[in-house]
Amino acid sequence: MAFTGNFMATSFKVQLMKAQHNFSTGGSTFKLALYNNSASFTAATQSYTTTNEVAASGSYVAGGGTLTKVTPTATGTTAVTDFSDLSFTTATITAFGALIYNTSTTTANGVVAVLDFGGAKTSTAGTFTIVFPAKTATGAIIRIA
Repeated sequence: MAFTGNFMATSFKVQLMKAQHNFSTGGSTFKLALYNNSASFTAATQSYTTTNEVAASGSYVAGGGTLTKVTPTATGTTAVTDFSDLSFTTATITAFGALIYNTSTTTANGVVAVLDFGGAKTSTAGTFTIVFPAKTATGAIIRIA
């Protein structure tokens, strides 16, 4: 299996320090793209790529889907943000993982996170849904402690 874990991209951390990501309403646009088992991503992955992206099917298109942001907040001393769940309808997809990336020109489609699904996730002419975890200090998809 080519995916080897979940990672917050190192380049994302640097870009945060340069104020290149805005998770507020009206801020940056974030997308999620799905990948097959030939994709190989790590924390060093810097930019969205079409290489090994799953084929377009149903409402899934190259580049993936646009994520709806949830307002960043603090839970104790941890800053957290989240996205609404994302669904692709009437789609036949087998995906092993995903990239969350920022479409902003300042980040050049910079990767925020690599998501490893832990195996094949499939839909056959149905709905493929990404369910994000709760926005908590220990569960949020993006959290800074």
